[in-house]
Amino acid sequence: MKRYGHGLVPGRFCPPHAGHHHLVRTAAARCERLTVLVRATSVESLPLEDRVAWMREIHPDALVVGAVDDLPADGWDARVAVLRAAMPEPVDAVFTSEPYGTSEPYGEELARRLGAETVSVDPGHTRFPVSGAAVRADPAGCWDHLEPPVRAALTRRVVVLGAESTGTTTMARALADHYRRRGGVWARTRYVPEYARAYRELKLAELRADRPDATSADVTFHSSDFPVIAQRQAELEEEAARAGSPVLFCDTDAFAATIWHERYMGTTSPATGEIAARGRHHLWLLTDHRGVAFEDRVGDGEQLRPWMTARFLTQLAHSGRRTAVLSGPHEERLAAAVAAVDALLAEDLHLADRLPARR
Repeated sequence: MKRYGHGLVPGRFCPPHAGHHHLVRTAAARCERLTVLVRATSVESLPLEDRVAWMREIHPDALVVGAVDDLPADGWDARVAVLRAAMPEPVDAVFTSEPYGTSEPYGEELARRLGAETVSVDPGHTRFPVSGAAVRADPAGCWDHLEPPVRAALTRRVVVLGAESTGTTTMARALADHYRRRGGVWARTRYVPEYARAYRELKLAELRADRPDATSADVTFHSSDFPVIAQRQAELEEEAARAGSPVLFCDTDAFAATIWHERYMGTTSPATGEIAARGRHHLWLLTDHRGVAFEDRVGDGEQLRPWMTARFLTQLAHSGRRTAVLSGPHEERLAAAVAAVDALLAEDLHLADRLPARR
């Protein structure tokens, strides 16, 4: 099998899937050096920088570069100039998986203009029967063809939050169980516990080293604790999104930590707010305090629950976060939560090929 010095794999990778990765790995095995060129137009729905980042993570041994190509189909001279500027050296071979008989074979024409050979890899897409268009139309149906960083980006993240002793953990677990029972890819649905509880236990263990009789109510939080909690919560969510199904349930999030900081410290926390602003969540389910028996596990008074519920609701609305309030007995809350999540999935579990035209 012929080997090459410098190979090129061009593509949109919108988003990258198993067929793309097979192409890149095949090319890498036949070349001393490999460049992956991610092409994008300025109106595509998936940002170029995201696609470049995904491909760099998945293929660390290749040089991955990106280029915006808004040129007309026949603008080859200008296109080649743009692509040459993005690549470090002349190309010996262009690897492509375009099906035979393609009316406008991009890879073949690019190879000709670069003075390189065309190498076709699985042009019938028989090894991995998937395409970018299929993924954009139905990410959930193509989930097993996606790598962890792409899954994490496409996962719909749902947060369950609320005042103390309002059933957030019970609801988050119930939702994860509900979607797991759907089977298939949904069987991998994850739930991320509230990290603040584990953090409290760590602080309690430290306290008991000096005071063996200390309880959770004796644990004191400081302002510096909240960014730590928020950051670790975000990290746990990212890990779960990479391994789970197209939906992830989070028992609170960094945004909730900003409200808890207000509750304990009496002020806002810019550092915690910055972490919350980087979140990639899509729906917040607020558990109402009314109709839920209060169990004081951490020394919070029952009288604080109405204030917390109101503050959550105010800040969720102020920040424009998509919200559903869960009230009534558990069965009614779960039914309302499932309806809200299903509506989100019906709207969002597909990717537009292009951004909407500006008016």
